[in-house]
Amino acid sequence: MIYVCVPVHNEAATAGLVLWKVRQVFTAFEREYHLLVCDDGSTDRTPDLLASYARVLPMTVVSHRERRGYARSLEELLRLALQRTDRPKRDCAITLHADFLHSPDVMEEMVKRLESGSDLVVAEMLQTAGPAPRLHRWVRAWTPRLLRVAGLRDAVSGYVALRLSVLRQATGGAPARPLLTTDGWCANAELIARLAPHARRLDAVPATARYDLRQRPSRVHPRRRLREVWRARPLLRAIHATGAALALLVLPMRAQSDAAPAETAAAAADTPAVPAPAFAFPVGERTRYQAKYGLFTVGEAVLEVGGIDTVRGVETMRLRFQIEGGALWYDLEQTMQSWVGRADFRSRRFETHSVENKRRRDRVFDIFPDSGFYRQVGVDSTLPTVADPLDDVAFLYWLRSVPLEVGKRYEYARYFRPDRNPVIITVVRRDRVRLAGRKWRALVVRPVIPNGRGIFADKAEALMWVSEDPRRVILAIVSTFPFGTVTMKLKEFYAPEQP
Repeated sequence: MIYVCVPVHNEAATAGLVLWKVRQVFTAFEREYHLLVCDDGSTDRTPDLLASYARVLPMTVVSHRERRGYARSLEELLRLALQRTDRPKRDCAITLHADFLHSPDVMEEMVKRLESGSDLVVAEMLQTAGPAPRLHRWVRAWTPRLLRVAGLRDAVSGYVALRLSVLRQATGGAPARPLLTTDGWCANAELIARLAPHARRLDAVPATARYDLRQRPSRVHPRRRLREVWRARPLLRAIHATGAALALLVLPMRAQSDAAPAETAAAAADTPAVPAPAFAFPVGERTRYQAKYGLFTVGEAVLEVGGIDTVRGVETMRLRFQIEGGALWYDLEQTMQSWVGRADFRSRRFETHSVENKRRRDRVFDIFPDSGFYRQVGVDSTLPTVADPLDDVAFLYWLRSVPLEVGKRYEYARYFRPDRNPVIITVVRRDRVRLAGRKWRALVVRPVIPNGRGIFADKAEALMWVSEDPRRVILAIVSTFPFGTVTMKLKEFYAPEQP
């Protein structure tokens, strides 16, 4: 998850454009993101504008009745990101101005640097575009020389990407103690100085200060800002000294860790590094069904675990459910594919492609469980989703993994489109069936996706037979189509041997 932190004060002219540009960046560069915006006592149209964008973007707005200043607003947003994350070593935050001085396009490179191992990435704004007062330019050019941070040429840009584990170490879990004690440019340098000692690697990327896109005069008073910078120099020296002392303490501990006995390393190698995946079905598992309409064979269906993919940096299992057939005046070819997280069993992407009576319909959904929204490709909208979303195909596999008892009715609010929840599973009875050359003991269940379409819609009156053995194979599905009731019975089941 990428938390984009945007402090705002009277930026009605540009804030909405900046937020929409962030959306465009992470639509093209597919990563899960959430906007954290602080309205710091704005007196123009900013509050109304933010409220309208919050309805269509993955966005949280924090409001101050009175202005508290840039540094306090920024720190509040960073702490909010730290509070929300459950994976601080993976998740990150990016600080961004709302006046277009920072180009959101640079975020892609900043995130790539984090993904390649950096803990702290600073966009150095050494180039400018557009006019700015000469005194302002002079003070801005000299400030980074007065507020130096090792490894950087510009520590005051305010455009920073940081791994949240670094922020957690810098704050020390003490919310009552402020992280930033200065404001403005000084606060930008102070933030980097406090984070840098905890970062394993610090990177810089080039950026351009876009004065040409800013829609208002600068709020910087050059002479006053220069005095603030001069007064902040002792504070930064003290922070650097503290960081150096911290490094002296950490290095011996790392050396001891590197000098661990060989026996300990061997024992650690025998211990699993990661927990067992939540998705337990093997790659290559394949189930083939024969579809019948009365005595007539009208098609076939295949349900399979296609392979392991990566979606937006998350390892996923690719699932496929394909149906081909028809009868009388009705023809259907439909392929549904699902990408579900291997570690958390949550849908990341869902595709359905169908040709029904020569009419083609394609739908692709990108699902962002950590951000709490989903998008349909080609439709300019962002809609909320549930905490642990599943799509149509993922539900089939997930149903095979949950305990079921005869006579009970289960309701699961896990379908990725909230208006079609809860998915209702009723365990009707036990049954014995002979399919694919053998006898099976099975549970008969009735799945219903309210307001949905397809084989599990309300009107489909579907029934499903699930084997009562460790594999929990889906043996048969009975569903009502426009031309009548079709039964899909197991024809062949294959599962590779697991090591």
